[in-house]
Amino acid sequence: MKKYSPAFKALWAGEIISEFGGAAGGIINGLLLYELTGSKEWMGALWLIYFIPSLILQGISAPFLNHVIKEKVIRKIQLVRAGAYLLPLIGYAIGTDVGTITGLILLQCLLGLVQPIYASLSFSLLPEICNEKELVDANGLLDATIRLMSFLAPGAVSLLLLFSPIHLIYGLSALMFLLSYFALARIPQLSAKRVATWTRKFWWAELVEGYRSIFQFRHLLRLTLLSSTVQFAVGAAMVISVPFIRGDLGGHAWEYAIFSGAFPVGYALGVILLAKLPKGKQTMYLGLIGGGLSFVLLFFVHSIPLAWMCELFGGLMFPMFNAQSAAAFQREAPRDRLTQLSAVRLLLLRVTMPLGILFASTAVFDLTTRQTYAIIGLVILLPGLFYLLVAPATVKSKLHAPQDHQLKER
Repeated sequence: MKKYSPAFKALWAGEIISEFGGAAGGIINGLLLYELTGSKEWMGALWLIYFIPSLILQGISAPFLNHVIKEKVIRKIQLVRAGAYLLPLIGYAIGTDVGTITGLILLQCLLGLVQPIYASLSFSLLPEICNEKELVDANGLLDATIRLMSFLAPGAVSLLLLFSPIHLIYGLSALMFLLSYFALARIPQLSAKRVATWTRKFWWAELVEGYRSIFQFRHLLRLTLLSSTVQFAVGAAMVISVPFIRGDLGGHAWEYAIFSGAFPVGYALGVILLAKLPKGKQTMYLGLIGGGLSFVLLFFVHSIPLAWMCELFGGLMFPMFNAQSAAAFQREAPRDRLTQLSAVRLLLLRVTMPLGILFASTAVFDLTTRQTYAIIGLVILLPGLFYLLVAPATVKSKLHAPQDHQLKER
């Protein structure tokens, strides 16, 4: 950590604290809703409530993100999240299941609205607070420590559930986001607000330019689409993970918490492994293939410890792809449009997540949880194999040397 700037350390601390609160709240959301409804369809509906407003706002907000002070906006978003996590607690205080479910719906809607803005701004802020040569390691470190909090949060939640009602943990999540606000306040203002004449014509021209630009850079587009297959799988897994552990395998709530935490532990180990491996096309696509394989293996397991091991293996492999593809995007995208292109990238990633949710929750396909795991694993694994083994040799990896801030348009 000594080699990183104080601004990165502040961002790192803020992300860790908020991730702990968000992971704890996310686990409780699923467990509470499943206890109230016992329905896989309700699980899918709750996540769609999160994603639909999120995608709409993200689709139209990209032009504005180049003209805001990133450090200031991400702090305000943490305050919004802190308040949002109190809503299920208020709903529970009403004393009815309807009140609790309403609080969950409002929470998911608010989180969905602010998450894409926060993610786009923090992603584009990273090249401003890190050297180019540090980007792969910085992305990996940030991902690993955030996911490590995702492991610690389930462990802490499982202990709290032994003597505390579920709904009180929402207060802990709200406190974590408030602390994150104070941590992010240590980031100095590095970006200047641009003055723009906001007319409908200007907004539309900027919106079109943002979407047009990403399609000019085929390497960035390819990495974005590959990441989208991962997000499709994540969306499906959100729906079926609780029914798989609690239903198919007959596990308890604490066993599901460990299942949720196994992936981030593996991710932290994967970042350590990545630091010792050569960076390049082979390791990147092997990480994607291994991550897809971890989902496929869940089709075959019939014991909870083996399910934990599959999640651990998936976490071990995915950093090899995620950290390198993110660093490539940050290096190669035009710096003056990085925030806007980051929003477009995130939209293309996240639009596939609701499709995964629909795929796993709808009765049209009539798939078991095991069959769903096998299909979403193959959706990741097969494209990874194609680009590793079949794609033309003329497609060159751009992950080794630092690139110019402005990539020439083709």
